[in-house]
Amino acid sequence: DLLIDGPDAYRRMLDVIAQASRWLHFENYIIRSDAVGWRFAELLAARARAGVHVRVLYDSIGSLSTARKLWRFLREAGVEVRAFNPIRLLDLVGNISRNHRKLVVADGSRAVIGGLCIGCEWTGEEVIGGQPWRDTAVEIAGPAAAVLDQAFVETWQLAGGRVPDDDVAGRVAPQGTAEVRVMSGEPGRERVYRLIELLAVGSTARLWITDAYLMAPPRLFQALRDAARDGVDVRLLVPGSSDLPLVRNLSRIGYRDLLRSGIRIYEWDGPMLHAKTIVADGRWTRVGSSNLNPSSLLGNYELDVLIEDRALSEAMERQFRLDIARSREVTRRPVRAPGRISAALPTALTHQPPDTRPAAHRRSRREVRRRAALALRALASSARRSVFLPLSVTFVSLGLLFFTLPRFTAYAFGVVCAWLAIAAAREAFRRRADR
Repeated sequence: DLLIDGPDAYRRMLDVIAQASRWLHFENYIIRSDAVGWRFAELLAARARAGVHVRVLYDSIGSLSTARKLWRFLREAGVEVRAFNPIRLLDLVGNISRNHRKLVVADGSRAVIGGLCIGCEWTGEEVIGGQPWRDTAVEIAGPAAAVLDQAFVETWQLAGGRVPDDDVAGRVAPQGTAEVRVMSGEPGRERVYRLIELLAVGSTARLWITDAYLMAPPRLFQALRDAARDGVDVRLLVPGSSDLPLVRNLSRIGYRDLLRSGIRIYEWDGPMLHAKTIVADGRWTRVGSSNLNPSSLLGNYELDVLIEDRALSEAMERQFRLDIARSREVTRRPVRAPGRISAALPTALTHQPPDTRPAAHRRSRREVRRRAALALRALASSARRSVFLPLSVTFVSLGLLFFTLPRFTAYAFGVVCAWLAIAAAREAFRRRADR
């Protein structure tokens, strides 16, 4: 089943938790200690008190701001709680790989997977009159849920935990007619990366992509451009107001090349767009946690499903059409200048108005801060300037600090260099020992 946005997906996730009878595995990059986080925590604790074996795995960086009180509450109720890859100051390389998965699975037979973290942003509860972030998940039942359960066991063991054989799914009866393939992403394996390239190469009619943090590697961008040149209807839906403004500006750097290739690009005009989906040829649907950027495709632990099902793909295409109706299409126009000068300059990017105006949305403080940062960056006329201007300001500020507070800045710089040197040496000797 296709689940759109937090209210719909959370209801199904809470139902999965409530119906668990033997064991429950819950894994997420961010679990906030806000109203939504406590709603989940209270139900997880209740299931543990009822005798269900409940295991919760969170990422130590993604959930860094979560109150320890929430983890303590869960442990006191009998829930096994583990942090994935705790921060180690001297392990520079090891700290890079994060657990970015979003999964809940009960008894190895029923699961919900998608792009949603656990927090009020996904329900619109941050402020009165707020709207939920736009996100997508799917409910999976049958053998694929068992494979998702086994993927959880692998990351749980990496975090130092142990799962008894009785709490690992074995043979599960098939349900439905959809073909589901589970893509368990691990650092350096490029599983989802290769899958998306195959979808780009194999699509013959349509390839519609929704992504929250688009910074695709050149190889993937080239695959999308080649598909568009071959006549495939390639469309990209990205946030118009990302919660990470630098990522939004970096993603715009490649817009002109994509547009020249015939790819159509839309920027979402509502609250934050956080979905990570692909629908190809009305047949294949990919949903999960992987963004089209190097950290997801190459560096993180991710979890996605590729589903071959006409009905689901048609529902996803309908949703995509609804989303682009609320989005602004990015187009090119000549720079306003005298004829010869205008022809010599690169085209400017402009937006077409959305077909449907979004409903009034009251922004939270977090969203207001992000949009303010975006507005400041919009003062620069191109994405390149909005990326490199902050870098210039940063280096000028550092230079001023060295001139005005030379002793203090030198000591601080020395401490940072010593820390990096010790961490790098530790990594070098560890690599040599591994060989």
